[in-house]
Amino acid sequence: MTDWSLIVWGFFCFVAIYKANQSPVVEEETFTYNPDWASYKLGVFVCLNCSGFHRSLSSQVKSIKLDFWEDKLVEIMKSNGNASAQALYEKAVPPYYYRPQQNDCVVLREQWTRAKYERMEFTGETKYPPLSYTTGFYEGMLWKKGKENTQFLKRKFVLSEREFTLTYYNKDNESRGPKAVISIKDLNATFQPEKIGHPHGLQITYQDDSHTRNLYVYHESPEEIVTWYNAIRAARYAYLKTAYPTGSDEELIPKITRNYLKEGYMEKTGPLHKEPFKKRWFILDSQNRKLFYFKGQLDAEELGAIFIGTESNGYSVRECIPKHARGNKWNCGIMVETPQRQFVFMCEQEREQREWLDVLRQVLSRPMAPQDYTIEANIRYKR
Repeated sequence: MTDWSLIVWGFFCFVAIYKANQSPVVEEETFTYNPDWASYKLGVFVCLNCSGFHRSLSSQVKSIKLDFWEDKLVEIMKSNGNASAQALYEKAVPPYYYRPQQNDCVVLREQWTRAKYERMEFTGETKYPPLSYTTGFYEGMLWKKGKENTQFLKRKFVLSEREFTLTYYNKDNESRGPKAVISIKDLNATFQPEKIGHPHGLQITYQDDSHTRNLYVYHESPEEIVTWYNAIRAARYAYLKTAYPTGSDEELIPKITRNYLKEGYMEKTGPLHKEPFKKRWFILDSQNRKLFYFKGQLDAEELGAIFIGTESNGYSVRECIPKHARGNKWNCGIMVETPQRQFVFMCEQEREQREWLDVLRQVLSRPMAPQDYTIEANIRYKR
């Protein structure tokens, strides 16, 4: 094989890559926008991470740069491509089904690939029995962390789209009634594998008597936990369509579930700034403009919440050096000022301080929506 022939084959490959990336919606295989691999069985270009998923599907995968490409394989890639595959395999993706992003956890990205190409869930063909997340009702067992300890125990969960509730039971005997009936209205679900310590770890957050509560669950089956996640999203989508009947999908889909803008430990002092600093786990929910803090990262219930408004409404955030710091181990200070009081936090490193300042300023710079004033009033009332 001559060097000239290899150059020609390389040229055709990269022409095909260019054409594939002109698709108006980039597929999951091009999360990095640098697809250096290809599944010639499907005729799609993929990134390094997704090439592993495709190998597990028994797809024939080659490197664009390192492997030899025969003429017939180049022709397959030229005649297919990501845009064609997307039109076929993503023909009927439900609006609520989560499309993974580049930085999402492995279980979401892998199951998206399997749902598309292995189970062919989005081709638009009628399936029987129907896909679990499409039925409006789902039940099963999940491993749930105890409220006061780190032990995970099997618990039965029932999701009802008709009633807009997620119910779980502490014991096998359901005659005693559920442990909790959670409204879909304020529910959020986000994958937290590192925090929970399991690759399929899911954090479910909801409102209970004006307090934010967390449930930490997982399932051994990656398909099952992602089905739960999308069933919850389906119920949330149905609720939002009812609560905001004139809302478009473009407006509602970002509200179904969300990842938190930032999480991490900071030290916190009291309202007089003379109290000893205590280490707390903070979560910034940018959609609801709330900065929550917990005693530990796997706590079930918040210790408090701080509303982050706009500068025009009396809110600000800046670096600070506390005058009466006592008991603090960290030295990189942040002051969050609200109309009611000033909050002082300490970060361990300057990098953490900069990150917290950046994300808090992102929320500050966003105009408040009408519902934000209700959230602000509820937090003031709690105090």
